[in-house]
Amino acid sequence: MMKSNQKVLFVSAEVAPFAAAGGLGQVSYFLPRALQKIGVEVSIFMPKYGIMDEKKFHIEPYIQNIRIPTGGDQSPRELICNIKVRWGNIKEPTVYFLENMEYFEQRANVYGYNDDHIRFALLSRGALEFVKTGKIRPTILHCNDWHTGYCINYFHTLYQKLPEFKGISSVFTIHNLRSQGIFDFRFATPTDFDDGKSSVAPFFSMALKKQNPMKRGILHADLVNTVSEIYAQEMMTAEYGEGLQELIKEVRVKVFGVLNGLDYVDFDPSEDHVIKKKYSWKMMKNRTENKADLQKKFNLTEDPSVPIISYVGRLSDQKGLDLIKAVIANLLSEYTLQFIILGTGDQKYREYFSKLEKEFPRRVGAHLMHNVVLPRNIFAGSDLLVLPSRFEPAGIVVIEAMRYGTVPVVRKTGGLADIVTDFNPEEGVGNGFSFVHFHELSFYGAIVRALQVYRNKKTWNTLVTKVMKENFSWDHAALEYVSLYERAVEFRKDRQSLIQSEIRQALQL
Repeated sequence: MMKSNQKVLFVSAEVAPFAAAGGLGQVSYFLPRALQKIGVEVSIFMPKYGIMDEKKFHIEPYIQNIRIPTGGDQSPRELICNIKVRWGNIKEPTVYFLENMEYFEQRANVYGYNDDHIRFALLSRGALEFVKTGKIRPTILHCNDWHTGYCINYFHTLYQKLPEFKGISSVFTIHNLRSQGIFDFRFATPTDFDDGKSSVAPFFSMALKKQNPMKRGILHADLVNTVSEIYAQEMMTAEYGEGLQELIKEVRVKVFGVLNGLDYVDFDPSEDHVIKKKYSWKMMKNRTENKADLQKKFNLTEDPSVPIISYVGRLSDQKGLDLIKAVIANLLSEYTLQFIILGTGDQKYREYFSKLEKEFPRRVGAHLMHNVVLPRNIFAGSDLLVLPSRFEPAGIVVIEAMRYGTVPVVRKTGGLADIVTDFNPEEGVGNGFSFVHFHELSFYGAIVRALQVYRNKKTWNTLVTKVMKENFSWDHAALEYVSLYERAVEFRKDRQSLIQSEIRQALQL
């Protein structure tokens, strides 16, 4: 085990298993654990949502009546909160919860309220007020996505000169650049434009909603990173930059990419009690039983020779569901295959795939609702996983599927481009199939290439074994983050030296 001098306070709007609405919650669980594993001292700070079971998670009171300034003269000038805690150990980070009845306890969901900007400004400033108590002494303030962009902004403008914050550097991780707040900044009028340099508006000011916390996090953080190296480059283009590409190019010296990882202990087909039959790349014959079980679960014809194509994830345009919709009926008509889809999302896709299931009985299976268990069954029994995304910052679902021996067919973008390299049967290199242009013919061609390889069982089994032996563990990602933390400290020193130099020059004039 390495030993890092850094002490990290990891701030996130969601953290599994306490409250997780998406990929951010999973990363906020696995990354701190992986950092703790290699000797980094990590604490997590998140809201105490009403849906949490305090007895189940051993959450207990810690600090009562902590006063969070709202930033204005308008009443109330402070919001009274509590801090609760679930103590960690050598493997699990300690988790601190910000408790507030109105903004967290009485809400049924993590997101989706018209005052989310107030809720997460409260979380952000609450984290800093917690540090101010002196109960915790981090050296790295690690904030995640727009919800905590306020925290970065507050830290660098209101708190950094306080003695409790001496020696703290900031890291801001972008998990999805498209989500920048509850205001659509792409269509902001000139009067609504936020340059990111003004003070954060008071909680109850209408101006707060129109300030861009994502932009402010990028602008003020000592170091910015995103969840794959390719996406870090793509964010500087008009196609993927979501209106912030010029800012990101301006600060590119402090922008990095680290690919999200997978917990290979938690995701392990040789130890998984959810699937029908445990297996590994050394015991591939056992995987056949999982395929039969999957076909049975989705009422498909039980035939081990028929390839199963699957999709697991959100039903949205971003994930390329329109491409799947454009090609899947033709594929089912032209080839002997089966298709399984699991996910929730846009009604137009729910209706289409429900209809498709009826049109192709025993060949199409659709589970169009949330389920935390079925993905592993699908990964353990499918042959191909498709993810033709318009953009994809990380693509963790592909790594999960590969761990269980499902071969990916993806668009070459973002994290997917970092994960998947095209398989070359002659040379035996590559771990999947990809295409470049976001077009149905390009996607169709990639699937056909995969089906051609599938027909050669010896080559296919070699590919599946290769896929299962890939290592995208959080252990590697954690080491990359330690390196980022060290860089953030250096960038912080450089910034302070530059400020001091400018002050001296101004005094000499």
